[in-house]
This record gives sequence, structure tokens and C-alpha cells, in this order.
Amino acid sequence: MNSKITLFFLLSICSFSISAQVWKTYPYTPTTTPSSQISFSTDEGRHTLEPVEWWYTSGHFTGTTSGKEYSYMLTYFYYPVSVLTLNFDGFRILNVTDEATGEFYQDTQPLTYSTLSTMGLDIGASLFPSGSEYWRNTLDSNSNPIPFQYELSASSSSVSLNFELNTTKRPLILGDDGYFEQGLANYTYYYSQTANTLTGSFSLNGATPETVSGTAWIDRQYGNFNPFTGEKYEWFSLQLDNGTDLNLWNIFTADRTIPNDAKYKIMSAYVDDSNQYTISDFEIERLEYFVTPDNQKRYSKKWRLTSTSKNIDLTITANHTDSEVNITQLSFRFFEGSVSVSGTINGTTVSGVGFAELLHDYENPDVSITSPSGGVYNTSNPITWTVNNPDDGRPLLYDLEYSTDNSNFTSIATGLTNPSYTWDGSGITNGESVWFKVTSYSVDNTLKSEVISSSSSSATLSAVNFDKNDVMVYPNPVENDMILNFQSILTGSTIKIMDINGRVLSTKKTDNSLVQKINTQFLSQGLYFLQVNSDNFHQVIKFVKK
Repeated sequence: MNSKITLFFLLSICSFSISAQVWKTYPYTPTTTPSSQISFSTDEGRHTLEPVEWWYTSGHFTGTTSGKEYSYMLTYFYYPVSVLTLNFDGFRILNVTDEATGEFYQDTQPLTYSTLSTMGLDIGASLFPSGSEYWRNTLDSNSNPIPFQYELSASSSSVSLNFELNTTKRPLILGDDGYFEQGLANYTYYYSQTANTLTGSFSLNGATPETVSGTAWIDRQYGNFNPFTGEKYEWFSLQLDNGTDLNLWNIFTADRTIPNDAKYKIMSAYVDDSNQYTISDFEIERLEYFVTPDNQKRYSKKWRLTSTSKNIDLTITANHTDSEVNITQLSFRFFEGSVSVSGTINGTTVSGVGFAELLHDYENPDVSITSPSGGVYNTSNPITWTVNNPDDGRPLLYDLEYSTDNSNFTSIATGLTNPSYTWDGSGITNGESVWFKVTSYSVDNTLKSEVISSSSSSATLSAVNFDKNDVMVYPNPVENDMILNFQSILTGSTIKIMDINGRVLSTKKTDNSLVQKINTQFLSQGLYFLQVNSDNFHQVIKFVKK
């Protein structure tokens, strides 16, 4: 994020905070249709009847003295777990990225909550094996919580941050009333505080703390939707310079599909102080992918977000590709990092910043050739293949090639979008074996694989599109009689069957007929050759005896 964007957001938030914010009080229940199921400050606290809950904040800040720009993410999970025979209330995740260099500082620790209020935001976390942190409402001079104003303190061996966050926009209530079904069989309560000023101090690698300022996003979610055990997703928080903020999800089923259903496609938007919406009629197209250094995970890193109903066309790009969180205690990995945004809304150019959280990762395509699958390759039938691990987030392109020696391949077609292609056999002569290769790849060629038809699916060219001087031979492979169909009567012709060593096993003189029948019952299984000779015609045809 460059300094101009930082300045824009700070000026926007400062001018906005001058206007009346009648919602900035406790208690506060948003006015929504249907009626909001979210109330402040109660729903900022712990919900004891919900099995999973998390308090999340991310954002961007700049050092006042150094001018260095950073992004951060801090999350406290309530999700009871056992680690090393010890019982914990959940985890704390702390990430900081140097936006100039991409250097990523990540720390995840199990914790117990020394304080976890049910009436408001007051978190006291005791980390294992050591350390204490907090995230809570700022108090006024009478020790009363100041509405929508917070202080937090967290640290790891590499970073230490002490921030004050001040919410400057009315909270975004997802699903219109703050409750919706999510994925196959889960529900969630959800709201976002999409704009917050950030002030405080930050220290890196034990250096003297530096004063910083910036912007932040706060997310609150509670219910039975569990990111550690549930369906995988790609999530984005976007803050745009026209004042619009977007919270959007694509959730993948177990078989890697994204149903066209509000449970799997969720986008909520803060447009202005009196205009919010939640829709599912939008599309996310993956434009680029990347592979982690250990080659174990593959994530998307560039997306196109479009919505016809809201006239949105945005490109979202991850700023770095090394922001992967690894919760070793749960053998759980996911990507969490800052993004940049550009594009248009209602035809007007916009730009912005945000975060991506990627639990869904991708595989290289696994493809099998389904036809030809043995015997004769018939040029009137399409060459077909199937993708064994389809993924709605990974549309594929295909290149098709052929070879007559299973070594040197020649292109037939490139950039195919369907797993089928009908080819006229150009370049193959009658009697030659043929192998096919299908190369499958993502739009940016990062996710890629190739498959070659096996020896059992290599076959001689069929008797469909031969030159008029050729002889048609079928069936091939043959079990009993083989039929030879000539284009014209050949006088004085002989037909010989030879083995792979060139030994003549039988000889037959042709009669005055276009169709000749050759008995092969006396042959054992294997590869043979038919040699057809006349005064002005010579052809050798390879065939297989079943």
C-alpha cells in the first residue's frame, strides 16, 4: 500500500468522523430488515452457547519516523483444544508483513482466557508457554467503556504492537440481520466494523517502539461454522477509496464446487451510512496462482470480482505470496495476507486495499484420456479425456498432441476449453500406431500436468478417412476374420501376413473383388503385418491379433 492510499484513507476517515454518528453509543442495535440479531456492546463479548467464536482485526499502518509500511492480522479464537495433553481455550494468531520487502512475521500460540467478558469486548489472553495480551474497550475517566473504541496489545519474539482502534463507520451487518446459514450444514452470526483509525506503537525485533498510524478492519463471527474442520473457503475484506467496503466469501464443497447458492456465495457491502446490502449474484474468477516454497500448497493470488446487478468489476491482487500461517499444533495451514484492489463500480474507477484469507488450496490437474482406449483409432470419433479432480476455482485449458513413436509429439490443437476434440488424422498414414498427449493447465500455466495415452490405447488409424488409393482394414485388433476393403479392383495382387521378424506366415492371392476376407484364427496373440502387393500398389498394414 503506497503513501497516497494511506493518506486518502486517513483523510476520508477524519472527514467522516466529523459528521454525526448517532449509532456510536451503547447500547446500539442496528436498524435492519429483517430485525438485526446483533446488538452492541453485548455481541462484542463471548457467546457461551456457541461452540466456535473469533475476534479478528487486520489492517495497514505506517511508522511515523521510518515511513515503513506494514500490514497485520490478529485473531483470538475460542475453540477448545488439547495440545501436549494440556487443555486450552483456543489460539491466538499474530501476523505482521513488511509491505516493502514482503518479509513475514508469524506467530501462533495456544491460550487460555484469563478474561472473556460476555457483556462486551474485554479479552485477557494467557499464551502458552508464556505471555499475556489483551483486546478490550477503551475506558473513560469513570471506567466506563467508550463505544466502538478499543485498545489492544500483542507480541511475539519478533514483533510487539500496542494499538488504539476507533470505529468510524456504522457496523456492516452481514446477511442483512447478522445471521445466515454458511456452507452445507452450518450457521453463523457475523458483523464487520469495516473502517477504524489506528494509532499506537510498533516494535520489530526488539527495536525501540515507533509511533504508527493507519487503518484497520474488525470482524466478529460466532456459531458452529469452524474454519479448522469445515468446508474450505476464500474470503476477502476490501476497503475502496469511494467509501465502499466489501466482505465476501466463496465456500467450496468437499468435491471442490461452489454452488450457486447464498450459503456458498456471500458478499456484503457497506456503501454509505444508510446503505448496506448482502447478495450472492457475483462471480470470482481466479487469474493467477502460486505454489508454496515446499511445494505442498497451491493458492490463488489474483482474482476478478464481478457483479452485474451492482455493476462491480474489480481486480484483487495479493501483495505477497509468503504470508502462509502454519498452526503446527493442528497441522493446519492457510494463507492470510494483504491485497490491492483496482477496477470500477458503476463505471467509476476505484482502488483500495484489503486482506485475503485462503483456506481453499488447489491441486495440479489429474487427467485421464478416455478415448481412444484401445483398438482402432477412428477419426470420426472425438479424442476425449476427463478431469479426475475438477475444481470450480481452477478452470482448465488443454493442449492436444499426437506421436507415432511415443516420443516426438506434434501439436493438434492448443487452448481448448472442452475435454474433447475431433481430429482428421492429418499426418498419420494407414498402419501407424498413434499416441495422444493432453497437457492441462490453469489460465496462468502455474497448475499444470500432462498425460499420454497408454500402450493399450495406442492404435492404428481407422478405415474412415483414407486416401482413395488406400485399403481399409478392420477390425483391428482382430479376433477371427479381417476384412480388407479396396477402393478399386487390384489385379494380380497378393496379401501376405508376416510376423514382427518379417517371416511370411501366410500368402493369399486376391480375386476380382473389392472386399477380401483374411482368416487369422491360426495366429497367436501379438503384433503382425499385412503386406498388399500388386503391379502398381504396395502397402504394409500393422495389426494386432487378440
